[in-house]
Amino acid sequence: MRVIALAGNPNVGKSTLFNALTGMNQHTGNWPGKTVELAQGQCTYKGESYRLVDLPGTYSLVSHSPEETVTEEFLQSGEAECVVAVCDATCLERSLILALQIIELCQKLVICINLMDEAQRQHLQIDAGVLSEQLGVPVVLTSAEEQEDVLRLMETLREVCDGFMPMQRRRIGCGIRGETQEESDEIARCFVHRAQELAQLSVRCTEQKATLTQRLDAVFLHRRFGYVSMLMLLLLVFWLTIEGANYPSQALQWCFDRLGAILLRGAQALKLPTYVTGALLDGVYATVGRVVSVMLPPMAIFFPLFTILEDLGYLPRIAFLLDERFRRAGACGKQSLTMCMGFGCNAVGVTGCRIIDSPHERRIAILTNALVPCNGRFPALIFLIGLSFSFGSSLLSALILMLCVLLSVLVTLLASKLLHKTCTRHAPSAFVLELPPYRKPHIGQVIVRSVLDRTLFVLGRAVAVAAPAGLLIWLFANVSVGGQPLLQLAAEFLDTPAKWMGLNGAILLAFLLGSPANELVIPILLMILTAGTRYCEGAMEQTLLASGWTWQLSLCSIVFFLFHWPCTTTLWTVYKETRSLRQMLLAAALPTVFGVGLCMLLNLVLQL
Repeated sequence: MRVIALAGNPNVGKSTLFNALTGMNQHTGNWPGKTVELAQGQCTYKGESYRLVDLPGTYSLVSHSPEETVTEEFLQSGEAECVVAVCDATCLERSLILALQIIELCQKLVICINLMDEAQRQHLQIDAGVLSEQLGVPVVLTSAEEQEDVLRLMETLREVCDGFMPMQRRRIGCGIRGETQEESDEIARCFVHRAQELAQLSVRCTEQKATLTQRLDAVFLHRRFGYVSMLMLLLLVFWLTIEGANYPSQALQWCFDRLGAILLRGAQALKLPTYVTGALLDGVYATVGRVVSVMLPPMAIFFPLFTILEDLGYLPRIAFLLDERFRRAGACGKQSLTMCMGFGCNAVGVTGCRIIDSPHERRIAILTNALVPCNGRFPALIFLIGLSFSFGSSLLSALILMLCVLLSVLVTLLASKLLHKTCTRHAPSAFVLELPPYRKPHIGQVIVRSVLDRTLFVLGRAVAVAAPAGLLIWLFANVSVGGQPLLQLAAEFLDTPAKWMGLNGAILLAFLLGSPANELVIPILLMILTAGTRYCEGAMEQTLLASGWTWQLSLCSIVFFLFHWPCTTTLWTVYKETRSLRQMLLAAALPTVFGVGLCMLLNLVLQL
């Protein structure tokens, strides 16, 4: 099977082209640095089978980062029979620097100038014939979503692999690096100079006019209005999530209550033992039902909205705005990208820290990622805010939730500064951040990715943990020692330290038992409060209020939800990324110290 490698800068449509060629549904997020591992797929064209390898996006083959190392090593191995150097038609000069380095290394290659549709909207014309003559290799102009262009690229690849299109590479002849740093710098300047010459010869702008991206960036990247627009967008996302999730969540809970009542009557009709009915209905079913009703509606709204911002190209703008703040905290600006990943899942955010070159800055990003709330904490935060502070206004709930997120970002910066000054003293490094053009989101892909890849995946993980957790909690609630259930004894034991933080023993126990997944804390708390009873019908708000819940408890619980130990999945991911038990324990201790300290301080203020 012939091996074809796709190489190029981040965000040039390489993964989209890979999907078009192979039919593989790979994630194609619109921000730099998303592809950090090799993706492979197969396709057949005119009776020949091809194995396509989507290499990590990189700006250079001179290895500095993990993705550059992976790409350079694969190309130098000679495993690929032909290489497709994918370039961005909207900024060809920059893309040609990597293409020229690939020409130095590879015998057979095709230059693919992608994103031609965007280039046309910017009134750019590219002369493929001139570029092909200058480079001595075939050049194909494509828009990855146009089937005709994809077929033309495949035909060119077939002709190159079969030898019908012999290579006449015009190499600079200097290799890609020198023996000394001075020689390497001189070689790099040669590549840049040659890329400028080629761009001047082959690219022509037919009309000088501000593009849509330039007009939008005048607002979104403004020194003052940029932050205002970022806060307004976050407020809009949170308001839509809260407003849209209220009624579906109540409807789901009502459905689970009705079905629970039917199942209970069926169990009584079958004369099942009480312990079987209790374990299955009051334990497993009750917990799973509350997890689904609390989590599903907010996630089904928040994830698509978050994915739309990603597809639009707005997330790199957030990184641009926050870059200076992270640099002042002694961290790398790329940490803003991994922090954004953490809003989806902290484990994913920890894995994304691979894009940070410096080991010290990577360690800071890993240790502080859990300080921002993940998707598992958002439904609980929305529920507690709505319970005590919304006063029936979803807009007020969204505003409070946005303030919670801003607090988590500020604490992340503070923790990064403390780590920089104590554990990982170093000079902060610079990084290249590409701001892609704004693009129309693919609604179909957004729905598939956000609902199937994210919402149902996270929900499935939560349910898988919730079922045995519910059974365990029911057992603790129904196994007595000295006439008292184990659950009650544990809650009473934790009551004293919990009160120092403005909580109670039941809440702290729920956090401890919910360590496998943050999504479980509220359902577990409800199970603790109704321990030993039959399946509890009615709204969760009524259950909490009936137990003597106050707004002070809500406030301290919200703070502790923002800052407490990460879930076990995140901690395990930290261990896999660092191979250090010490770093894993530090990742657990850091947010916990902030959470306990802030809750104790808040409790003292509330008692004044």
